[in-house]
Amino acid sequence: MKASLTVIPMLTLAAHAMAQTQQRPNIVYIMTDDHTAQMMSCYGNSHMQTPNLDRIAQEGVLFRNSFVANSLSGPSRACMITGKHSHKNGFTNNEHGVFDGSQQTMPKLMQAAGYQTALIGKWHLVSQPTGFDYYEILHGQGEYYNPNFIQMDGSSKRFDGYCTDVITDKAINWIEHRDESKPFIIFVHHKACHRDWLPDMKYIREFEGQTFEKPANFNDNWEGRVAAQQQEMSVSSSFDMDLAYDNKAYLPGDKTRLSGAYVGNVNRLKPNDRQAYWAFYDSISCDFYRRFPEMRERMTPQGLQVNKDGKRIYENEAVTDWKFQRYMRDYAKVTKSVDDNVGRLFDYLKEKGMLDNTLVVYTSDQGFYMGEHGWFDKRFMYEESLNTPLVMRLPDGYKRRGEIQEMVQNIDYAPTFLEMAGVKVPGDIQGESLVPLLKGEKTIGKWRDAIYYHFYEYPAEHSVKRHYGIRTNRYKLIHFYNDIDTWELYDLKEDPSEMHNVYGNPAYAKVQKEMHKKLKMLQKKYDDDVEATL
Repeated sequence: MKASLTVIPMLTLAAHAMAQTQQRPNIVYIMTDDHTAQMMSCYGNSHMQTPNLDRIAQEGVLFRNSFVANSLSGPSRACMITGKHSHKNGFTNNEHGVFDGSQQTMPKLMQAAGYQTALIGKWHLVSQPTGFDYYEILHGQGEYYNPNFIQMDGSSKRFDGYCTDVITDKAINWIEHRDESKPFIIFVHHKACHRDWLPDMKYIREFEGQTFEKPANFNDNWEGRVAAQQQEMSVSSSFDMDLAYDNKAYLPGDKTRLSGAYVGNVNRLKPNDRQAYWAFYDSISCDFYRRFPEMRERMTPQGLQVNKDGKRIYENEAVTDWKFQRYMRDYAKVTKSVDDNVGRLFDYLKEKGMLDNTLVVYTSDQGFYMGEHGWFDKRFMYEESLNTPLVMRLPDGYKRRGEIQEMVQNIDYAPTFLEMAGVKVPGDIQGESLVPLLKGEKTIGKWRDAIYYHFYEYPAEHSVKRHYGIRTNRYKLIHFYNDIDTWELYDLKEDPSEMHNVYGNPAYAKVQKEMHKKLKMLQKKYDDDVEATL
């Protein structure tokens, strides 16, 4: 009798543990590269319709103030999987170093807690992924056409198709064949919408008749902002935005002037598609040089527009307008494929009856400039690249719907997923769990009132100076350092486009003092010894 009394409770506990395991939500984390909120219709863009991304927001939540800790691909990913700022996870920039895969990461903690973990697509941290039961990753930036994937045994295998489609196929296939007795988390990391914006062939003519409106501050002259004056990411400069590589306006009949990487990517297409691709962009190039014959004379063997002393120059308004429309159209094409494939994955989960117990997340590794300040790319702490889209479709038990205004950051994803999985969040994780927000709990006086940012990659491509700073609901303070020492302060209520640096303005003396104090507090909280960096 005693033996029976001993066994029954153990069986009950085992059954209870199994039930708890089954109740833990699955997590589908979809992340694109360089996709910006300005190019999602749920964030108010009328020129780019994203019905499938909008569906996630409509059925769940949209974060209006979602930010990154370091607006650069690799560092942003390291912040996401560790829940820590760059100076703590050790991967500060793309130019140097390898992510230390031996350190604590959120996928490892999820794996140890009984979750199946998978990663499909872009890794971009140089090292071999750790903490994943399964992965297939692109080589570096990866290829848009018929991409190669590194397998778990280290081999490389080529797969036919457009990269965004292939990654989605692989994600669905892994979910379909997973161990259904365990919860899972899968990271679906797309190459799109990364430069050089090569479209799926079925969309090669999409958006060609559409004219995109330039942002109001497209012709910004960066007065009062020294670091902004020295960047190299201007649409109007053909040294920054390469006419051939970025705008596909190469000299017709002379593809030797195109970069090897660009030609190599297009040459991955099958013969008929390759012929159709070149025919289309040959026509684009012919049209460009017919409109602007003077540009032909300035084309160098590298495909860059330079003046006689080798310095970059800015094109006239007509050429700049042409470049902007080309950029926007090609970017929109790759974004359309992203939206298609998010819808395809979402429909699969719905068809399989999995949505009620699955958190679906869509975000990007950072935002991107779509002509704001006259720029493309990211890096700066200004709003368009600091802000990243974030929409979630929530599992049962999480009642929040609509827009969430609280300031969140990509270091918050790790503790959020861990808490939702019932895993204790380690004390050294610097992010905050979003679970209270997702449950609709009152957070007045309990949530952060500022976020911290630090960008390290200089000198490097695009010449964006190193800088750190903080953002509150209304103000932003930035310090550019290294080979420069300048401060910038913005009143986001009065100047949402960040055109007027009010640092040193007597009218903002009190605000400036408070922001400096708050900056020091956050640097102390996150243990970022900037004096050592300077």
